[in-house]
Amino acid sequence: MTDLPRSAAGGRSPWLIASVVSIATFMEVLDTTIANVALRHMAGGVGASQDESTWILTTYLVTNAIILPVSGYLATLIGRKRFYMGCVAVFTLASLGCALSPSLPVLLACRAIQGLGGGGLAPVEQSILADTFPPERRAGAFALYGLTVVTAPAMGPALGGWITDNYSWHWIFLINLPFGALSLFLVSVFVKEPEAVREDRRRAREENAGIDWVGFGLAAVALGSLQVVLDRAVIDDGFWSPLVTWLTVACVVGFMLLIPWERRQARPAVDVRLFAHRSFLAAALIMFLVAFTLFSTTQLLPQLTQDLMGYDATTAGLTLAVGGLGTVVAMPIAGRVTGLVQPRWVILVALLWSGGALLYATNIDLQMGFWHVSTLRVLQVMALPFLFVPITTAAYVGLPPDKTNDASALINLMRNLGASVGISVMNAVVTHGAQFHQNRLIETATEANPLWVEQLRQTEQALRGAGVGAWEASQATLQQLSGQVAGQAQVLSYMDAFWLLGVAVLTLWPLVFLMRDIPKGAATGGH
Repeated sequence: MTDLPRSAAGGRSPWLIASVVSIATFMEVLDTTIANVALRHMAGGVGASQDESTWILTTYLVTNAIILPVSGYLATLIGRKRFYMGCVAVFTLASLGCALSPSLPVLLACRAIQGLGGGGLAPVEQSILADTFPPERRAGAFALYGLTVVTAPAMGPALGGWITDNYSWHWIFLINLPFGALSLFLVSVFVKEPEAVREDRRRAREENAGIDWVGFGLAAVALGSLQVVLDRAVIDDGFWSPLVTWLTVACVVGFMLLIPWERRQARPAVDVRLFAHRSFLAAALIMFLVAFTLFSTTQLLPQLTQDLMGYDATTAGLTLAVGGLGTVVAMPIAGRVTGLVQPRWVILVALLWSGGALLYATNIDLQMGFWHVSTLRVLQVMALPFLFVPITTAAYVGLPPDKTNDASALINLMRNLGASVGISVMNAVVTHGAQFHQNRLIETATEANPLWVEQLRQTEQALRGAGVGAWEASQATLQQLSGQVAGQAQVLSYMDAFWLLGVAVLTLWPLVFLMRDIPKGAATGGH
């Protein structure tokens, strides 16, 4: 394959570059999902309460969200390779700090720094891939890269459960050290900074004497506030919390000021003008939905199996790992299919499959076994490679070559926002849905309902037959049936969540017709 002007291969195989730059994102995404499972263990290790421990996740997500949209801007100003290696180094060293943290404040500070490093990885990696492969061959490259993004969330809970069940939570962060060191070495040796990218940096510095600090600040306020609101809304009773209320106001005001400001800048920190490209806009919106679905279900299924079915952390994580094997098989096929068929048609079929699988997942009950749960997961995630690969491929079609850094940053921002919004919204659906269904079920638990009366009689009779006294049997019957009502209410709330996700996926199919076709045999100098 002939090198493109902006290729990072430097005469080497572009597939080698694709493999090298996938290492750090695998480390970052894996670390995020592992940390979710180990939260209780980390809280105990640093003397934090359960409520305080949620800030271990929130601080990372806030700084990660802040750096994501401006990472393309920073990569252009600093130099793509230099910025990328700096992000890997910051993430790796912060991971060591997290592992050695003696208290909650130190751990939160290290997690914030870790988020800054992690936020810059994926955008630069995707920019490198977009510049190193011509449009008609990007699908295969993004398929290889997509293995890290899609399988790491599936492996994380299982690995995190195993580590926390058998070792110390400190290893959640220590396992990042060899990954980080390997990534730094391979990037320094094999990834090149082409002259066209260096010219972008020189031109950016000449055109813009100073950094867009206003854009930075507004993005930090808007996205940082949004992330805290999403993470704390359910925990802090929504708008009854002054923190949630004021941060919501800050988020809205931040976005209202950010968008018009950045549209007027010659070199904006967040290039919102990219959303004017219809193919990019459609790709960004569908990516948001893919992440919304993937990460919310990644949280819902282990939560369901642990809270209601008695699974330990390792077994609950294994249900996701089985689905991860499905994505490993499907990802190369998705890359091949996307190289042969225009992305819009692949995405359309995958949306229909994904929506149908989510609707099928409403057939859940507390008697289903491990393989039933795993099958539901496999059906859900088998469509994800056929969404991720064509979406990422189509996002760059028609964009100027020097905008790949900014486009990658915004696509990854949409992915992260989709994950955060999905987890927050679906947690709220499950929490409030359980209360709603429990109230409705209790309304039927009266003497006017013959089924309820018969259930009471049979349960009490069984207890008395086991030798329990009359009064104790009566009380135990009410307690046992109350537990069953609460459990059934929770199951119904999970069914609601899967139904809403399925409907949401199925209603977005018209977006695929906004996407432009990938040019076949396009000139190597452009996108």
